[in-house]
Amino acid sequence: MPSRPRARGPLAALVALFTAGYLAPYLLPTVVGRLAAGLGLAPSRAGLMGSVLLLGSAAAGFTLAARVERIGPRRAARAGLLAMLLGYGSAAATGSLPQVVAGLVLGGLGSGTATAVAASGIAGRPDPQRASTLGLLSVSALAGALYLTLPRLGGGHAPPLLSLAAAAVLVWPVTGRLPGAGRPDGDAPRAASSGPLPHLRAGAVLAGCVLCWSLAQNALWGVSGRIGTGQAGLSEVTVGAVFALALGAGLTGVTTAGALGPRLGRAVPIGAGTVLIAGCVLLSSTAGGLASFATGEILWNALYPVVLSCLLGLAASLDPRGRWAVLVGSASSLGTACGPVTGSVLSETAGYPGMGAALGGLLLLVAAPLTAVALRPPAGRASRGAVRAGAGTAPSAAPGLPGPVPAPRARLRAGAGPGPEASARVPFRRAHPFRPGGTHARDETAARQKVYASTSER
Repeated sequence: MPSRPRARGPLAALVALFTAGYLAPYLLPTVVGRLAAGLGLAPSRAGLMGSVLLLGSAAAGFTLAARVERIGPRRAARAGLLAMLLGYGSAAATGSLPQVVAGLVLGGLGSGTATAVAASGIAGRPDPQRASTLGLLSVSALAGALYLTLPRLGGGHAPPLLSLAAAAVLVWPVTGRLPGAGRPDGDAPRAASSGPLPHLRAGAVLAGCVLCWSLAQNALWGVSGRIGTGQAGLSEVTVGAVFALALGAGLTGVTTAGALGPRLGRAVPIGAGTVLIAGCVLLSSTAGGLASFATGEILWNALYPVVLSCLLGLAASLDPRGRWAVLVGSASSLGTACGPVTGSVLSETAGYPGMGAALGGLLLLVAAPLTAVALRPPAGRASRGAVRAGAGTAPSAAPGLPGPVPAPRARLRAGAGPGPEASARVPFRRAHPFRPGGTHARDETAARQKVYASTSER
């Protein structure tokens, strides 16, 4: 059985699903701002509604972490896109606050489902970080175009929510390229999907730090529009143009990181990038004009997708079946969901500069453990590679032997003669007086001696 499962669906379909699922967090500032303006809500209540949307996304991700393959990627993706269409469409069509909240929850569940399917499929590809980079390029380009377009489509909360619903409609046709449900009679896939999570400590540290990392990012991102219009004194059109330029800078950053490939590794982009992002957060939160606001936002958005793609690639490397990728992505969505409320509360109590200082300090705290996880490659993959290399080992020749017996030719090449020294290299445990099943220890000893004698004679 291959050590890595086959890729779950063509790359284009996975990138399209990734784009649809991640579009809601990228449009969070304009969604929160339009909800506040269109429904007459206070900033904290509008931020809470944005958090409700993203909490639905995180809940879907945690629920589907180990179930995408069982349900079937095609079926799960279509269910998520349908929930996006119905949820965001119904929220855009009404001005009733309870109905808007219900629509946001349903749409968030759909976005999280699409993201879970995409993350699970990307983790099964030969180069998951490259696939994640393509997804981030796609969603950054689409969000940048929408930030230039939405201010010209009128006010109210409907335009950004209709954009999310339209994305689900556009992505629907490519779901036909995704595989259906797995075979119910396949014992190996079922056992693999229900087995324990590998690299539990590293994955738990990564998920917890990514939650805090995303919370800090989106606490600022959720109030960036209000910083631009309120503290920096810019118009909505100007703020939208700055956001579009920032997302364009993100495209440049991700393209550069993709061109460099694995030569930088993951530890340097994750550690150094997080520290630099902390400085950008502080700069944006203290902006008093166009120059400082644009500089902070553009530099920040140029670094953010680079670090995020490395984090997603690192999560995918912990489990080729995609469970850690989905769980870490859901932790990111949970942090993103808590971001708008955190940003609103901090900005109202400590002001925007105080909020920026707190968020920058949190990013500096998580930079060290994230770098530590990135510096330690998964041991399971290295050991599988060593087994595939396979030089000088052969399976045990009889039940009860304590481990693999060195192959005869490998021992002779290593200079071990066929004498007692060679046999002494094989560990020998004292036999129990009686083996399970009633076989006496003398039978086991005789069987071992036959194996060693035949191996030495060869």
